[in-house]
Amino acid sequence: QVQLGESGGGLVQAGGSLRLSCAASGRLFSTYVMGWFRQAPGKERELVSASWSGGSTYYADSVKGRFTISRDNAKNTVYLQMNTLQPEDTAVYYCAARTRVGGGGYDSWGQGTQVTVSA
Repeated sequence: QVQLGESGGGLVQAGGSLRLSCAASGRLFSTYVMGWFRQAPGKERELVSASWSGGSTYYADSVKGRFTISRDNAKNTVYLQMNTLQPEDTAVYYCAARTRVGGGGYDSWGQGTQVTVSA
């Protein structure tokens, strides 16, 4: 496990943009799989985007073309640039990490940051 802390959430109008940041502890950040999840009230937590150490990325269909995940390994930080935000994007966004191979899923989680998109 590593410690994760998200920031950058807030209130934005539909069509606006927001950038989330997640700072991680640990010496081996560059080897971690980093993910962004979100959870809206009454809904299951869903994977929004992920970044692998080799440079591969994943995006949920609902955000493809609008969101971009990036990472700065020198700063132990992963970002989620969110453009053309829609009310359906309103949720608590969580940063997560997979720090080991051969196990289960994500093992480290941040506290979450609220993103609210008004119509």
